[in-house]
Amino acid sequence: MADAGYRLVIGNKNTSSWSLRPWLVLKQAGIDFEEVRINLRAPDMKEQIRVHSPAGKVPVLWAGDLMIWDSLGIVEYLAEQHPEKALWPSNVDARAVARSASAEMHSGFQALREHCPMKFLAREPKADLIEPVQANIRRIVELWSDCRRRFGGDGPFLFSSFTVADAMYAPVASRLKTYVPDLGAFGDDGTAQRYIDALFALPALAEWERGAREEMSSPVSGAS
Repeated sequence: MADAGYRLVIGNKNTSSWSLRPWLVLKQAGIDFEEVRINLRAPDMKEQIRVHSPAGKVPVLWAGDLMIWDSLGIVEYLAEQHPEKALWPSNVDARAVARSASAEMHSGFQALREHCPMKFLAREPKADLIEPVQANIRRIVELWSDCRRRFGGDGPFLFSSFTVADAMYAPVASRLKTYVPDLGAFGDDGTAQRYIDALFALPALAEWERGAREEMSSPVSGAS
């Protein structure tokens, strides 16, 4: 699509994990878009969001006059509209696993989300994590290690080159970087840590971090 007129509506960069996912896909794929940021702690936050989406949540992608209002729906749409960007693996088996892993992230890991909210800039190691959170982390380490072993031989990401699956797990990597500096206790042989390092070496994530720092230094900054 030569000129889709993409407009992505997102929340605070320090804390809006769902906003990060489609933003990272667009940036990594080199797809032009207009970024609209909403402070999710503003008193009129809901009214601001409803200007862009009747669902009342972010992120929202507008492609011309078409609205897509769910992170997974957004990235699927982008993958379909831009097949040349290879946002899903080309191999059919890898693609099936990548979609399964992305869907598991989309619907799962509730304990980690609840007890370890994304604070992109923070470093707050937790000595004690409740068992459901520990179980989530063990599963994530296992999943990442399996994807890297089976499909990651030609590059540093889950399926070698960057895909939607990496965007879906980038906020998870941020949470682990914030709260769990040592993944060895959760069965990591170094694979998961190297994967986190590869994600955080992306220029796009460095740009997101700069945006988060700018927001936090402004008098209207807030968390979501």
